[in-house]
Amino acid sequence: MKAQAANVRHQFSEQMQQEIIVTLEGRHEIQDLKDAIAKGKTLDVEIKPHRERRSLDANAYFWTLCGQMAEVIRTDKDSMYLQLLKRYGQYTYIIVKPEAVEKTLQAWRLMEEIGKTKDGRGVQMLAYFGSSTYDTKEMARLIDGTVSEAKELGIETMTPSELALMKEGWNNDV
Repeated sequence: MKAQAANVRHQFSEQMQQEIIVTLEGRHEIQDLKDAIAKGKTLDVEIKPHRERRSLDANAYFWTLCGQMAEVIRTDKDSMYLQLLKRYGQYTYIIVKPEAVEKTLQAWRLMEEIGKTKDGRGVQMLAYFGSSTYDTKEMARLIDGTVSEAKELGIETMTPSELALMKEGWNNDV
């Protein structure tokens, strides 16, 4: 069962074990879960902040455009992906010791050195996050930029209303 919580409370049992009471939104059938526990089974439980997921259709569309653009400019899909990440993707600034630059470059799929720190003891770098970590807003920016570039290359793209419909579907994929 997957559900969204409207409230969470914390308390202790008589045996001083932690208990979490979760108020669920909507109606959910929990009898199967109770039956499993009665039969001696253990349940896997994960509670984390809710995050809107993006549509798999959006991801597939992005990769389709990557492939088409790569063909037009005569490169491979992965190189095209990295170029688009650099232009429209999410990144963080990091500072590493000069002797750790090579290892850091190997650890991230896309990084770039932007210069030394003022004191010269560190190297400033941009580390780009892969699109699989993006939320719906970040993915929308990546797709919008990709669509714009695809159009410039003469590649047929979804209409603005089709794109809006796909993005609207992101909120229903949870």
